[in-house]
Amino acid sequence: MYFERKRAYQEPYYVLKKVQNFPALPIFGTVSAATPFSHTPAENVSRVSQIMKYGFPGLDNVRSFDDFVLSYDRRNRVAHWVFEHLTADKIKKDETVDRSKCDFIPDESIHKFFRAENSDYKGSGYDRGHLAAAGNHQSRQKFIEQTFTLSNISPQVGVGFNRDSWNRLEKHVRKLTRTYINVYCCTGPLYLPRKEANGKNYVKYEVIGANHVAVPTHFYKVVVCETKDGKLEMESYVMPNQVIENDVPLTSFQKEVVPNLDLDTGLDE
Repeated sequence: MYFERKRAYQEPYYVLKKVQNFPALPIFGTVSAATPFSHTPAENVSRVSQIMKYGFPGLDNVRSFDDFVLSYDRRNRVAHWVFEHLTADKIKKDETVDRSKCDFIPDESIHKFFRAENSDYKGSGYDRGHLAAAGNHQSRQKFIEQTFTLSNISPQVGVGFNRDSWNRLEKHVRKLTRTYINVYCCTGPLYLPRKEANGKNYVKYEVIGANHVAVPTHFYKVVVCETKDGKLEMESYVMPNQVIENDVPLTSFQKEVVPNLDLDTGLDE
């Protein structure tokens, strides 16, 4: 691994060439499927290529499902990021799909030492909140069921967030498919600092359950939209994991995409 990384720094053209030739396959890191990779159908491999068309945000424990891809954070027991590719056709609901038949299940492709269990959420006061939204994957029963895998779930405040403002943001992203031919959505947790009484900044977050599943302070969505003439437009949001009044517009959480952005955490003082 050291040799590979050293060569990447010494020969950047070599790495760039590889990425251009094989855009769906990262060079470094752990890549696997939710089921054994060698048994992944050809159509799933093609779908991964579509979802990850513009590259991987990171390469740590990447896992592919049939309709979304994620990178799993073994320390915090939630995903680093989850990537989706949405179109007007792909988000159409098949009337035979029944969300009530879906059960939250542990991701058994992750070793038991590092995965979240349903027992971690029981009595925690937090919802099991989707990162890849269930409403984005209603075209097949298998697709929506996979969104209930706990590697795609993170602890979220229920009333006032997961069931309200976060849900409004998910609906907004789906509405973008009416305007754009392709919508690429990257979603994940954040653990942002806040200033304490002594004037210093600290990163503090709660953990729940026997497996110490991390409760993010915030969540983000970065959405890349492709127009019919091939142009790209971007929206990004950072939303605090707390009760948010329904009259607060989504634009309040929209962030300008610039390097080294000093984010207003949005947390109550």
